[in-house]
Amino acid sequence: MLQYFGEFLGTFILVLLGDGVVAGNVLAKTKEEGTGWTPIVFGWGIACTVAVYVSGLFSPAHLNPAVTLAMASIGSLAWSKVVPFILAQMLGAMLAALVLYWHYYPHFRETKDSGLILATFSTGPAIRHTASNFFGEALGTAILVVTVMAIGPNKVGAGLGPIIVGLVIFAVGFSLGPTTGYAINPARDLGPRIMHALLPIPNKGDSDWGYSWIPVAGPIVGGIIGALLYNIVLAMI
Repeated sequence: MLQYFGEFLGTFILVLLGDGVVAGNVLAKTKEEGTGWTPIVFGWGIACTVAVYVSGLFSPAHLNPAVTLAMASIGSLAWSKVVPFILAQMLGAMLAALVLYWHYYPHFRETKDSGLILATFSTGPAIRHTASNFFGEALGTAILVVTVMAIGPNKVGAGLGPIIVGLVIFAVGFSLGPTTGYAINPARDLGPRIMHALLPIPNKGDSDWGYSWIPVAGPIVGGIIGALLYNIVLAMI
């Protein structure tokens, strides 16, 4: 049970701090309003590092269904743990979205742009192009998974692994993220999107369910492909 708690707690922290920096950036009348993409990327990278440190005390710190499925696909995680891990991750992400709604409540009421409100919960493309958006989410997640898998063979010093993961979030965010907002994590996107649909937020508009499958399916496909290719290349060395 501690492993499932670790996935829940870590994903909660990840989304709370990650979506929190987005909310501070786009919601009306915050002290961070309009500061741009750079703080968002740094915020997500640091959020990931902190979350992995905390979760790592209890679990493998996947915090991401795409990572969980990738590890199961190569035999690094028992399939019996996949559904409980993903459920814990989803619940952590949903609770984080609810807490952020409470925290930023007056700013949500002051924000009239439904697109900005949705952005505090989930991702959306800069240009809506299904194939490109899907590829971008898959590519970013593949790089994340390969990085996570490479930490062990590179014998990274104890305690430095979460920092490496945070750095790859920076790299993906700055280089690949501007096209889709780089969910690269189904729980991070779908959990808060569900909360967006459920919460009574003024001016919120719809939850863009037509796009919602891309930040779920793209990361899952990319993560599994990344893990399989990494294992094939590693076996050839």
